[in-house]
Amino acid sequence: MRFQDLLAYKKSFSLAMKIFEITKSFPKEETYSLTDQIRRSSRSVPATIAEAYRKRVYPKHFYSKLTDSDGENSETQVWLEFALACKYITEDFYQELISQSIEIGKLINFMILNPEKFGVKKE
Repeated sequence: MRFQDLLAYKKSFSLAMKIFEITKSFPKEETYSLTDQIRRSSRSVPATIAEAYRKRVYPKHFYSKLTDSDGENSETQVWLEFALACKYITEDFYQELISQSIEIGKLINFMILNPEKFGVKKE
């Protein structure tokens, strides 16, 4: 299996692309603060899932990378809250994105709790 086939990867990549598209409309003065931060954190989620999958032969690295990914996912949620509070996104769109992020968090947690399903040997 390729890391691109992982459901957590697919959903987090899709969310990062939605965030990329919506942030194109953010004000110019947010370029180096909110826009950059939310793009970085959202892109880091699938990137660290990919790293975790490639390091699955080392259980501690697998867990470490997945917890990093979960942390980036949580950070993305904070930036989405800022985007809503600043009125850069609507409440409906915020709820849609947060809902997707919560689902991604559950998928990452599933990977952490069931490492053997992803080729990790129990220590």
